[in-house]
Amino acid sequence: MTDKILQQGVLSPFRRDKKRDFASGSGAAILRTKVTQVLMTDGTTPQSSGELPWRTEFGAGLSLLRHQRNDATLQELARVYIRDALRRWLPGVELISLEVNSRENVLDLRVGVRESTTVTDVFVEVER
Repeated sequence: MTDKILQQGVLSPFRRDKKRDFASGSGAAILRTKVTQVLMTDGTTPQSSGELPWRTEFGAGLSLLRHQRNDATLQELARVYIRDALRRWLPGVELISLEVNSRENVLDLRVGVRESTTVTDVFVEVER
C-alpha cells in the first residue's frame, strides 16, 4: 500500500477535480508531472541563484540552453542537464530517449522516461 501512496500526487498544471480540490493522478500522469517540475525549474547555475528560495539547487538549469546554436553540442548539453537533474532529484526515473528540435525562438525537447514499469514522454519548451 505504501507504493500506491508514493506513486500518487497533485497534477501539474494545477486544475480542479470534480470534488473542488486539486486534481491528483498516478502512473504516467504523475510521472510526467514530476519530470516536468524538475526540468522546468531553474536551479543554481552560473547565471542564476536558483528559482526556489528554500532549495536553490533544485532543477535542471535548462535556461543555460538559451541563445545557443542548435547543433550536436546543444543536444548533448540538453541530454547531460536532463540526465543529471533526473539522477539527482528523481533517482528512480531513467532517461530513455531525448529528441531536441528548434523552431523560431523555442527549443522543443521530447524526453522519454521510465520509472519502474511506467514509460512516458514529456514535452518541454525552452525559449531561446
